[in-house]
Amino acid sequence: MTLLAATYLSSYTLSALGNSIAAIVLPLLVLQSTGSALAAGTVAAATIVPAVFAGIFMGVVIDRINRRTSSVLTDLVSALAMGALPLVDMITGLSVGWFVLFGIIGAIGDVPGITAREALLPAVIRHGGVSAERITGAREALGAVAVLVGPAAAAFMLTAWGGATALWVTAGTSLAAALLTMLIPHHVGTLEETTAVNAASGQRVWGQLREGWTEMIHNKFVLVTTILTTSAVIAIGGLQGMILPFYFTEINRPGLLGLVISAIAAGSLVGGGVYAVAGTRGSRRGWFVTGSLGSVLGLAIVASLVSVWTLFLGAFVLGFSVGLFGALVGVLSIERIPEDKRGRVLGTQNTFVTAASPLGIFLAGVMTELLGLHTALVMLAAMWSLGLFVALGARSMRNLERPGSAQDQVREVNGARDA
Repeated sequence: MTLLAATYLSSYTLSALGNSIAAIVLPLLVLQSTGSALAAGTVAAATIVPAVFAGIFMGVVIDRINRRTSSVLTDLVSALAMGALPLVDMITGLSVGWFVLFGIIGAIGDVPGITAREALLPAVIRHGGVSAERITGAREALGAVAVLVGPAAAAFMLTAWGGATALWVTAGTSLAAALLTMLIPHHVGTLEETTAVNAASGQRVWGQLREGWTEMIHNKFVLVTTILTTSAVIAIGGLQGMILPFYFTEINRPGLLGLVISAIAAGSLVGGGVYAVAGTRGSRRGWFVTGSLGSVLGLAIVASLVSVWTLFLGAFVLGFSVGLFGALVGVLSIERIPEDKRGRVLGTQNTFVTAASPLGIFLAGVMTELLGLHTALVMLAAMWSLGLFVALGARSMRNLERPGSAQDQVREVNGARDA
C-alpha cells in the first residue's frame, strides 16, 4: 500500500478511535459530574439537532473548498471541543451547560468530518495508485479495530488516570488525525475542474442543497443504499443500545454485553479484511448477495436467543456480513456519486445514519415495552431483512460491475445474443 493511502487510513483510524473513546467517556463524565441520568440524556439529545444541521449544510462547504482542508478543519474542531472540557474543569468546574456547549461544538465537527474524509477518498485512490476495493475494505476493518479498542481504552483511562486524562487523549487523537491529514499533499484535495466551476458560480446555498437532494432522489443507487444503510443502523442501534442490554440484564449477566458487541466488531474486522484482499475477484453482485444474506442469517441467529454462545456466533456473522456490505457500498459510492455533489450527498447520508442509531434505540425500547423482548428483536430483524430483500430485487442493484469491466462486457454480449 502506498504512503498516501497509509496516511489516509491512519488519519481515519485515529479519528474513529477518538470518537469511540468519546462515546464512552462523555456520558460517564456527565454522570460523575452531575450525578443525574437526566443530565446525561440532555447532553446527548442536545447534540443531535446540531449534528443533523451541520451534516447537511457542511456538505455544501465540502463541495466548495479543498477536501483535504475541510478534513483537517473538522478534526481540529473535534480536538478543540474535547480539549476545552478539562481546561474548563480546572478553571471553574464542569456543569451540564459546559457539556452541552462543547458537545454541540464537537457535533459540528463529527458528521462533517466523516463526510470530508469520505469525499477525499476518491482523490486518494486516484493519486495513491491503490484499488478502491482494497482501501475501502481496509477502512472497514480499521473502523472495527477502533470500535474494539476504544471502549477498552476508555475504561482503562477512566480507572487508572481519571476523566481529564481521558479527555486529553481523546482530543489528542483528533489533533493527530488532523496533523496526519496535513501530510497529504494539498493538490490531492483540490476540487476537480467541473466541481470548482460549480462552486465558483455563485449559486446560493439553498440551490446547492436542492441539487444534492435531487441527486439522492433521482439517483436510484444512492436512494437504495441510503435507505439500506439507514435501516441497518436503526436495526443494529436498537440491538446494541436496547435489546442486548435488556436481555443480559434480564438473565443477570450484564458483563457479557461488551463481549457480544466485541464479537460484532471482530466480525466487521474480518469481513472488511476479506474484502480488502479478495474484493476485486468475482462479481460485485455476488459480494452484495453474500453480505445481504449473511446479515439476515446473523440477525436470525441473534433473534433466536437460544443461548449466549449462539448470540456470539450470530453477532460475529452479522458483523462479518456488514463489513463486506459496507466495504462494497463504499466502493460503489465512489463510482456512482457525482464528484461535484459528493459532499452534499454524503453529508445527507451521514446525517441520516447519525440520527438512525438513537431512533433505533427508541423504537426498540417502545417495542420491548409493548410487545416484549423476543417480539421486538424479531421485528427489528424482519424490518432489516425486508429492506435487504427489496434491495436485492431493485433494478439499480442488479448490475454493480465497474463500467467496462470483464463481467460488464460479458453481460452486454449475453444481452445482445438474447436480443
